[in-house]
Amino acid sequence: MTTRVTVAQVVVSDDRAANRQVVADAFAAAARVGSDLLLLPEYASAYDRRGVGVEHAEPLDGPFVTGLRGLAAQHGIAVVAGVTLPGADPAPGEAARAVNAVVAVDATGALAGVYRKVHLYDAFGTRESDRLEPGPVDAEPVTMRVGDLTFGVITCYDLRFPESARRVVDAGADVLVVPAAWMDGPGKALHWRTLLAARAIENTMVAIGVGMAGKGLTGRSTLVGPDGVVGLELDEAPQLRTVDLDAEALGAVRATNPSLANRRYTVVPRPR
Repeated sequence: MTTRVTVAQVVVSDDRAANRQVVADAFAAAARVGSDLLLLPEYASAYDRRGVGVEHAEPLDGPFVTGLRGLAAQHGIAVVAGVTLPGADPAPGEAARAVNAVVAVDATGALAGVYRKVHLYDAFGTRESDRLEPGPVDAEPVTMRVGDLTFGVITCYDLRFPESARRVVDAGADVLVVPAAWMDGPGKALHWRTLLAARAIENTMVAIGVGMAGKGLTGRSTLVGPDGVVGLELDEAPQLRTVDLDAEALGAVRATNPSLANRRYTVVPRPR
């Protein structure tokens, strides 16, 4: 039995109402092709290429996640989407920060989990930690069962840290979902593709990177199978594509290449 997944490589702005319409249109498109799961990029609720922070944050009971849950229930389609949540109350003299998160909502509209980004993008001339606070490194991985497959999430810069994906596969994930707003630049598209392939091969899992389209972003949503074969790769333009994932095919690769069973190390979170 296959699980049908729609990858929505969309443009997101700081117009929250417009973004909610983009999501509604993506749900309608996914419903037309009979999808079981819709995947949206990082910061799907609101995005500004100059930086995302408290001005973009909404609580989990705010309009965006509430709308996601309603659309999921209406169409009977699960969804994974990047959002920005309010952070903790700042200490005296410190600026407030938000939280870069990913929500997983099942096909009944129930909130299945919230992942808070652990590795903040303080690299390539950017300091995400000025605006965002990191999620707890020891939080339970977020997974959601859709059909015969278990989907687990990390987001964007987390992809560069193999331990993040390994914790998700240890929690039972067959498919790694990586919502991203992957910045463009020299070598960045190569890094994106290579890292997705590495995470797929080393964990014998499907890896799906869901890129945001738009100025200054790489786009290039990509699906890599557990054997390292690229099954889907988009360009920079906004577009939706649908794929069928086969649990039996995944199991056959893991039987042939039992690297997860053969490994000698475990991943232990190291709080700072």
